[in-house]
Amino acid sequence: MTGNPSTVHNVTPEAEPFQRQAVAEGISISAAFMLIILAAVSILQGISAILDDELYVAGIEYIYKFDTTTWGWVHVVLGALALLCGVGLAIGSTWARYAAMAIAALVIVANFMSLPYYPAWSIVIIALSVVIIWAVSTWRPER
Repeated sequence: MTGNPSTVHNVTPEAEPFQRQAVAEGISISAAFMLIILAAVSILQGISAILDDELYVAGIEYIYKFDTTTWGWVHVVLGALALLCGVGLAIGSTWARYAAMAIAALVIVANFMSLPYYPAWSIVIIALSVVIIWAVSTWRPER
């Protein structure tokens, strides 16, 4: 008797550990809400820099020097985009996953360039953005 050739060589791939996907899923959902909160704070931070240039003080010269009004607008725009991506990520949109990674990368660059104005905040935001990128890129909701 001959067996069905399609079932003889049917090899199923090894499943990814459940714990890794569960952690990535939990962090991705948390990342959506972190992104929303980050966006709100970034918008408020940008508005305060736009309205009051004397609020932030830079003590040293830095090669990426812009005035605080420029940084305010950069943070308002990135905050608005991050807010849209965070909401999209929270409802599970595919476009939001890719957009959230791109916006988080831009937030990293913007906060690196604005390190002299508020270094502690910039380092925290860079670290959170790295966590957001990891979580969103690792989580596979179709599995």
